[in-house]
Amino acid sequence: MTIVAPPAETAPEHRRNWQDVVATVLLVVAAVATSWSSYQATRWNGEQAAAAGRTNAIRIDAARAQGLAEAQTQIDVATFIAWAEADQRGDETTAGFFLDRFRDEFRTAYDAWMATDPVTNPDAPKTPFPMKEYQLDARQDAAELDKAAEASAAEVRIDIQRSSNYVLTVVLYAVALFFAGMSTRVAAGRLRWALVITGWAVFLGAIAWIATFPVSLAI
Repeated sequence: MTIVAPPAETAPEHRRNWQDVVATVLLVVAAVATSWSSYQATRWNGEQAAAAGRTNAIRIDAARAQGLAEAQTQIDVATFIAWAEADQRGDETTAGFFLDRFRDEFRTAYDAWMATDPVTNPDAPKTPFPMKEYQLDARQDAAELDKAAEASAAEVRIDIQRSSNYVLTVVLYAVALFFAGMSTRVAAGRLRWALVITGWAVFLGAIAWIATFPVSLAI
């Protein structure tokens, strides 16, 4: 009985098999990386939406604080005008009535204004409102909330950029997949290797770039 050995694999076939293996590995890892980048793009879209919600909430609080400051200013102006009219008429009872009803924040500015002797001092402010002592907590709160809203809005822009970066890596992986897929359809060995190597170069470049990205994970 004679045993016939299988024909030895020729060099071109051996190289083609290696090319197929390298291309297949690229197809697999690029597909996995595509799924990861797509997931991260979705996650950062969620982060952006959450940050946008926080920004809107902060802006609403800032608007409320600003509205309160404007209302308090109107009250201070009205009571000051009423006091000034009564004081000018010499109606001490009415003037004292409104004086007792000055808000604490305005009373501080009023006392500082009276210390400048506004009746005889031409350099004194015309009213207490330009005085540096006239400070409203609500107005300061509004300013701080505006800063917080701007910081939160900056976070929104950053999250949008991060999501866009992950989407761009999906495009790069698609390019790598294209080269890997094309290499399996080409007969010329050198061209096959050129396509595979190009695909790996694009993929590795995208991986090196994505390594610098922050990661968002669902909890």
